[in-house]
Amino acid sequence: MTVAVLSRIALRYISGYLVFKGLVPQEIADMIANDPELAASLGVAIMVVAEGAYALAKRLGWST
Repeated sequence: MTVAVLSRIALRYISGYLVFKGLVPQEIADMIANDPELAASLGVAIMVVAEGAYALAKRLGWST
């Protein structure tokens, strides 16, 4: 699976949770869950965080 696919799945779960908690209206959640550009942006952000965490772990001698 690619990062875009996984991030789109994650966005759907996150937006569903926010609607369930009443923090976001249904229309906004639908927009978040179905926007491919937002999913791509989130995918890049997830990749940057994951690679940063890996680099930090290597630098500090943690197990990777």
